[in-house]
Amino acid sequence: MENSKVYFTDFRTVLEQSQGVKLQKLCRKAGIGDIDFEGKFVAIKMHFGELGNFSYIRPNYVKAVADLIKELGGKPFLTDCNTLYPGSRKNAVDHLYNAEVNGFNSVTTGCYVIIADGLKGTDEATVEVPNGEYCKEAYIGRALYDADVIISLSHFKGHEMTGFGGAIKNIGMGGGSRAGKMIQHNDGKPIVNPDLCRSCKLCARECGSDAISYETGKAVINQDLCKGCGRCIGACAFDAISNQSGTALESLCCKMAEYTAAICNGKPCFHITLIMDVSPNCDCHGENDAPILPNIGMLASFDPVALDQACADLCQKAEPIRNSQLGDNLAKEGWHHHHDHFLDSNPNIKWKETLEHGEKIGLGTREYELIKL
Repeated sequence: MENSKVYFTDFRTVLEQSQGVKLQKLCRKAGIGDIDFEGKFVAIKMHFGELGNFSYIRPNYVKAVADLIKELGGKPFLTDCNTLYPGSRKNAVDHLYNAEVNGFNSVTTGCYVIIADGLKGTDEATVEVPNGEYCKEAYIGRALYDADVIISLSHFKGHEMTGFGGAIKNIGMGGGSRAGKMIQHNDGKPIVNPDLCRSCKLCARECGSDAISYETGKAVINQDLCKGCGRCIGACAFDAISNQSGTALESLCCKMAEYTAAICNGKPCFHITLIMDVSPNCDCHGENDAPILPNIGMLASFDPVALDQACADLCQKAEPIRNSQLGDNLAKEGWHHHHDHFLDSNPNIKWKETLEHGEKIGLGTREYELIKL
C-alpha cells in the first residue's frame, strides 16, 4: 500500500483570516472537492461533548466544514449516536438538548442535528465488517448508514482506555448503536482489588450502570450490571480496579477499527481532526481536566489510520504541559517513564493496536506523507 497523504496546518493565522477559513483551505488542499456532493446527504460525525465538558470542538469550526459542504452541493447534518452509559446523551431527547446547550444548532453551525440511532439507541442498521476478525457484522446508527457521504470531524484528546480518541474512535465507537457499543466493550469487565481499594467511592460516582456497591466496605462490581465501559478504571486513583482480561483493551481497540471499516465501507469518507484542548480523558466526561499537551494544529486525510498515526506522532513530539495529569505523573518520584505521552498520562491504556489492526484489515496505512500548509 502506498503512503497516504495527510495534510496539516497549525493554528497560526494572518490578519483578517479566521481559523474557519484556514480549515476550509486545508480541506480543499486535502481533496475534499474530489467527492461528488451534489444533492447528497452528508453526515458530519462528531462529538457534542457531555454537559459540563468544555473541551469539545467549537461550533465555529463545525460551521466552516458545513458551509464548505453546502458550497460543494451537499446537504450536511451533524450526527452522533447515543451513549451506552447513562448521562446527558443517553437518548435522543437528552442528546439534542445537550447539543443545543453546548452550542450546536442551525444558527451556529448552519445545519441540523440528527441523532443517528434514534430515540432510544435502537434505530440501527446491521452491516458486514469487511475482513472482520473480532466482529463479522456491526450495528451502526441508521442515519450514518443512510448518509451518502461521511465526514469525520474529531477532537483529538487523551482517553483512559484507548490512549487517545481520534478519527477511528469517533467513527467506530461513536458510530455504533447502543448494541454496537456493547459489543465493542464486552470482552472485558473490571474487577476490584480490595487490598488497594480506599472506599473513596469515586468509581461509583463515575459508574453509569449502578454496578458498584460497598456492602463489604470495599467496592464490589456487579458483573451482571456492568457494561464494561471502563470509566471506573479511569476514576480510581489507587489502581484498585483493572480488567479481568489482559486482552480486553486490545480487543476494544481492534473492534473500533473494524466498526470504522464497516461504517466507511462503500461510501465516500473524509476525515478531519483538530489537535487542541488535548484533555487527558474523553469528552464523554462531564468535566475536562487541563490539557496535557499544547494545541498543535488541524489535519485532514482520506485515510483514518494514517490520520490517527500522524496525530499520535505529532503529539509524541510535543512538550508536555507541566500543570497537567501528564506533567504531574512525569514529575512523580520513581515514576516509570514510558516515553509515550499517552501511556504516561494513563498507564493502563493501549493505543497502537487500533492502528495496527486497522492497517491489517485494509482500513488504511500507518505509512504517510505529512504535507504541511
